[in-house]
Amino acid sequence: MRFTLYKLLVTLLISLFTLPATSYANASSDAKQRLDLEAFAMMPLVRTVSVSPDGAKVAVVRATSKEGDYVIEIRSTKDLAAQPVTLGAARMLVSSVSWLSNDRIIVSFRQLFQRRAEKYWVNKIAITDADGKGEWLDPSRENPRAGFRIIDLLIDNPNEILVESGGNVLRYNIHNGRSVTIARGSDRGVQGGFDTDFSGEVRIAQGYNAAKNSIEVFARLKGDSEWQRIKEILPTSRETYAILGFSNEDPNELYVNANLGENTTGIYLYNMKTKTHSERLFGLEKVDTDGLLFDRHGNLLAVAYTDSKPQLFFTDDAEQALYQAIQNLFTDKHVQLVSRSLNDNAIAIRTSSAFDPGTYYLLVDKSNLVKIGESLPLLTAEHLSEVRYINYKARDGRTVYAYLTIPKGDGPHPTVVLPHGGPWVRDSIVFDEWAQLLAHHGYLVVQPNYRGSTGYGLEHWKAGDNNWGLTMQDDLDDAALHLVSLGLADKNKLTMFGWSYGGYAAFVASLRENNIYQCAIAGAGVSDLGRINATLNDDPFLARLQRPTITGVSPRQMTEKVNIPILVIHPDIDSRVPVEHSRLFVEGLKRNNKTHKYVELVDADHFSDTLFYDHKMQFYSELLDWLKSPNCN
Repeated sequence: MRFTLYKLLVTLLISLFTLPATSYANASSDAKQRLDLEAFAMMPLVRTVSVSPDGAKVAVVRATSKEGDYVIEIRSTKDLAAQPVTLGAARMLVSSVSWLSNDRIIVSFRQLFQRRAEKYWVNKIAITDADGKGEWLDPSRENPRAGFRIIDLLIDNPNEILVESGGNVLRYNIHNGRSVTIARGSDRGVQGGFDTDFSGEVRIAQGYNAAKNSIEVFARLKGDSEWQRIKEILPTSRETYAILGFSNEDPNELYVNANLGENTTGIYLYNMKTKTHSERLFGLEKVDTDGLLFDRHGNLLAVAYTDSKPQLFFTDDAEQALYQAIQNLFTDKHVQLVSRSLNDNAIAIRTSSAFDPGTYYLLVDKSNLVKIGESLPLLTAEHLSEVRYINYKARDGRTVYAYLTIPKGDGPHPTVVLPHGGPWVRDSIVFDEWAQLLAHHGYLVVQPNYRGSTGYGLEHWKAGDNNWGLTMQDDLDDAALHLVSLGLADKNKLTMFGWSYGGYAAFVASLRENNIYQCAIAGAGVSDLGRINATLNDDPFLARLQRPTITGVSPRQMTEKVNIPILVIHPDIDSRVPVEHSRLFVEGLKRNNKTHKYVELVDADHFSDTLFYDHKMQFYSELLDWLKSPNCN
C-alpha cells in the first residue's frame, strides 16, 4: 500500500500556489539586459524550511528585505495561506530553525559582539514555543564555552533531548533547561563526538590521542558501559573510518564508511563481538561514499555518494518510489527532501540547478504541492549559465575533475580559475553564486577538484600533502591551459580568483614564473604557512591531522616575485584566516612596488553567512571592476 501511494504522486493533480513573498522595488530588470549586482548580492529570500514531527506545522526563515532582516514564520500545513505566527530577533541574524517537538523550536542566530577594540561574530541558539507566546530559553547561558550539540531528539519523549556539552552527554529538558548527565568523557580516551543508536542509547564516541597524533573511534555493546576502541586513524594513513549507524538485524553490528585498504571509501558492517568487518557492501571506483540514509526506526533506506552531483542508491523500494515520484515533478532539477514529518504527510523540498538558485516547496498529504519561495528570485533562468562536469589531464598525467560554467556567446572567453577553499573538501556544484555572477558578465569559470581535494579517494586526497603551491597549483594552471587548448578560454585573459585556500592559490598564482595569468584576486587568503597552524578545518580532530600536511610555498616571504597585478580582499574580523595574512602580504607588495589594490570588508567574517548584502555589493563591485580594468586586460 505504501509503495502504491508514493507512485500515485506521479499522476495526482498538483495544487501549486505561492505563498506571499517580499517585494523588492526597482530591483528587476529586462531579461535581455544585464542584471543589477543586487540580484546576486541580496540575501536569500528563503533561508531554511522545516516541518514539525507531526506534520501539522512548517517553519520558514524568510527575509523581509534585500539585506535579510530575517523572521521565522510558523504556518499550518493545512492552511498555508492563513496569517502565520511570526518570530524575530532585533539584534541577531536568524540563521536557521528546526523542531525539537511538535510545539518547541530551536533557533540558530549569529550576533556581532565587541570587546574593547575587538569585534567578532558569535553563534547562538535559543529554544522557544512555536506559537510565539513563550519565553526564549538560552541553553548556553550558564556556560557558553561548553557547546551545545544535539545528538538525539528522543522523538518519543516530547520533553527532553540528548545533547553533547562540555565533553559530556546530557538529557536536556527543552521546557525548563534542566539537565542530567548520562555519559561522560573520560581519561580512557573518550573525549567527545558522541552519538546514539536508534533507541537513544549513547554508544559511539571519539577521542584524540596526543601521544600518537591520532583519532580514536569508540563504540560499546548494546546495554554495556565499557567502551571498545574500534579504530585508530593516523595522519600517515589518514583512512576514513566513520560509524554511520547500527544494524536493525543485530544491534551489535555497526555500519561504517571506511577505506579498509581500498582507495575510495565504502560501506561495511562491523561486528563488535567478533571484531570483524563484512565484505564491502557498497563502494565505487572513482568517488567516495558519503553516508547512509535511515528512517526513524533505523531501517536503511539509501546510500549517498557524489559524482557530478549528490546521488542516492536506494535499498528501500518505498523510499525509491517516493523520491522518483517527486523527482518526476521537477525535470532536470536536483531535488532534496530537506525536512519530513514522521509519517511523510508533510515534506519540505528544495530544488536547484544551474538555472535555479534554490526553490522551496511543501508537499502535503502526498497530493498538494505548495511553492514556498525562491532563494534568489531575481536570478531567473534566462540570466544564468550552463554548468558542465568535465575532466582533464594534469601535466603529470593525473585526471582532475572540474565544474565549468559557460557564459552565453561564442568563445574563446576571458576565463577565471576558481579553486575551492579547504583544501580538504571538494566542490559539488549544482548552483554556484560566484561562478554564475562571473558567467553573467561574460567570464568562463572553471572550478577544479585539484589534488588534495577529498571525495575522489585516498590517493587523490593525500597527493596534496606538503604540496601547497606546488603540484596542487599545477593542477589549477593545467585547467586553464586545457580550456585554452579547446578554444574555450582566451589565453590572453586568464585570472586566478579564490577564497580561503583559494585565496592562497591566488597569492601563489601572482608570483609563479612563466605566469599564464594576467591578474589575480585573493579573497581571505592564507599568505603565511607558518601562521596558519591547523585553523583550516572545522573538525577539531581532523585539524590536528591536517597540520603536518601544510608545507610548500609561503607567499608572504616571496612578494618580490609577484609579477602580475593582484586584488586582495579580506574580511576585517576573519576568525578562520586572520586578516593579518592579507595585511602582511600587502605590506610586501608595497615594499616591492607591485601593482595591487587592497580592500577590507568591515565587520565581515570568513564565512558566507557573515557576508551580508552591503559586503557582497562592495565585494562584487571590486571583483568585476578589477576584471574589467587594464590590470587584467
